[in-house]
Amino acid sequence: VQVVESGGGLVQTGGSLRLSCAASGRIFSGYAMGWFRQAPGKEREFVATISWSIGVTRYADSVKGRFTISKDNAKTTVYLQMNSLKPEDAAVYYCAAGRYGVGKSSYDYWGLGTRITVSS
Repeated sequence: VQVVESGGGLVQTGGSLRLSCAASGRIFSGYAMGWFRQAPGKEREFVATISWSIGVTRYADSVKGRFTISKDNAKTTVYLQMNSLKPEDAAVYYCAAGRYGVGKSSYDYWGLGTRITVSS
């Protein structure tokens, strides 16, 4: 399984951005796709996840109400719509495939990440 993120860039505080994660290979229906982020000097943290089969989602409290994760099964692509962005959202965002969960250890396959910069 390979996952490739895209859509990162520079955005102003309060702005929006949509990340995409294209998955390829043997994507099992029991898989979930998760988004994590890592800011400089900080641990990689959970952002959101969605199950491939029925689309169950879960969000970190810090992004709940602002970020939306969705999927397109036909394209095996997952999206992360980010609204009302804050400077503290700036990080490298990683997409991952694996078991549904909020811990890094739930995910077996990781992308290389895409950087989000939020200007104040």
